[in-house]
Amino acid sequence: MNRADPPVLSIENLTVAFRSDDRWREVVKNVSFTLGAGETLAIVGESGSGKSVTSMAIMRLLNSRHARISGKVLLNGVDLLTQSERAMRDIRGNAIAMIFQEPMTSLNPSFTIGHQIAEALIAHRKISARAAREETIRLLEKVRIPNAAKRFSDYPHHFSGGMRQRVMIAMALALRPKLLIADEPTTALDVTIQGQILDLIKTLQEEEGTAVLFITHDMSVVAEVADRTLVMYQGEMVETGSTAAIFSAPAAEYTRTLIATVPQLGAMRGIDGPRKFALNGEAPVAQARQTPQGQTPLLSVKNLSTRFSIHEGLFSRKTGAVHAVENISFDLLPGETLSLVGESGCGKSTIGRSLTRLVQPASGQIAFDGSDVLTLSRHELRKMRCAMQMIFQDPFASLNPRMSVLEALTEPFLQHRLGSKAAAQNKAAELMTHVGLPATMLKRYPHEFSGGQRQCICIARALMLDPKMIIADESVSALDVTVKAQIINLLLDLQHSLNLSYLFISHDMAVSRAHQPSCGGDAAGGDC
Repeated sequence: MNRADPPVLSIENLTVAFRSDDRWREVVKNVSFTLGAGETLAIVGESGSGKSVTSMAIMRLLNSRHARISGKVLLNGVDLLTQSERAMRDIRGNAIAMIFQEPMTSLNPSFTIGHQIAEALIAHRKISARAAREETIRLLEKVRIPNAAKRFSDYPHHFSGGMRQRVMIAMALALRPKLLIADEPTTALDVTIQGQILDLIKTLQEEEGTAVLFITHDMSVVAEVADRTLVMYQGEMVETGSTAAIFSAPAAEYTRTLIATVPQLGAMRGIDGPRKFALNGEAPVAQARQTPQGQTPLLSVKNLSTRFSIHEGLFSRKTGAVHAVENISFDLLPGETLSLVGESGCGKSTIGRSLTRLVQPASGQIAFDGSDVLTLSRHELRKMRCAMQMIFQDPFASLNPRMSVLEALTEPFLQHRLGSKAAAQNKAAELMTHVGLPATMLKRYPHEFSGGQRQCICIARALMLDPKMIIADESVSALDVTVKAQIINLLLDLQHSLNLSYLFISHDMAVSRAHQPSCGGDAAGGDC
């Protein structure tokens, strides 16, 4: 950015307050910064620091009944806070685009991903449907979606979490905006794809002079992408300056702490213990281990395969199948952890969903706690899921927006008749404290929390039923390093005290390493 050039974005004393319990509570306080063409500014801080609220305020996406915004948000000299909603609809997409943290809640499940991207191109660029299709396929290829022409007609639920995030990035880049707000855009992606996406955003900047506001809790990403950095804590600016200066000589103690918590492989350690479970089948990056003699697995998976049908044409004729998982086999003993690690789209999440029969496997055997999962009746399956809980990757999509946190936590407890309403409420309050959230937040709704806080709530909900096994599908991917370590330690403590088994799904080798030596492998067995 040439200092003589006016900034693309100028924020002056931005303050955001949310209505809570009949009073206004400030969550962002007097934040000010500028952002020039072709420049990247990273806003960094822990979960709940106000990063995402700042971006939502800039886009005017906060409900005026529950949020109060003051200050100035100047885009090329125009104050967005004074614009009508109709004017903002034209500005969003054309002048400003946003990549959200949770892609499943941003994509319409009723439309194909190709339709959703092409729709924006037709509406804003006024091009033909055929040209929009060609441009959409080009964008999908640019963000590394395999077989982009075929996947144009697939729906969001056909994609992994990381793949859905790539679709969101393609959608944001479609109209070549002057300002791109990226809210944790690489949180759900493995390190390989993360690097590609960051390079892609850099390329867009070089080609179009796009200004990028990059919101993250990951200091290693900040070091890679940002020209300048703004550190936030509890809604306030702690420190701002060039990224090089922030890393070489941070002025604030909080900033030094954030830099010190950049994860390294092996930095987080789990509880010592013997390696007891087996990881059987084909695994080019992992050594299969045998189940110790005399021990009965809690979970035994043999030759599991799951495929998704491809339907095309007016009458939705089946034209093929996506082989999401092929011939996966492994055993998991009581009190043990198995990590499934691999790149986005390799089939990790599909394995977890197949075990709970949220998707129907094509073949194979799944034995859990002495029961054949694939032959269970609907009633038996419901009872089994009480003992095999799942923490989903996208917390906002798995929480009912109309239910308070208290209702979300107590509902499964009461549905399974595990105790009284008072007992459910007491347990909910206890678990909220365990996952690092005050029990006073129980009356709030999901939209009042940050992405990381919502994931903590989902972890608490899974623990409400005292399960024997938890499938954690990228359960800490949305969390900052401090909270991530706390949650992993919490899960390990619960495993030690309750003899829980974990199937830990992740793209982060450092996170998987945290379970060693309890964890017997760093990669999924089988052909993903």
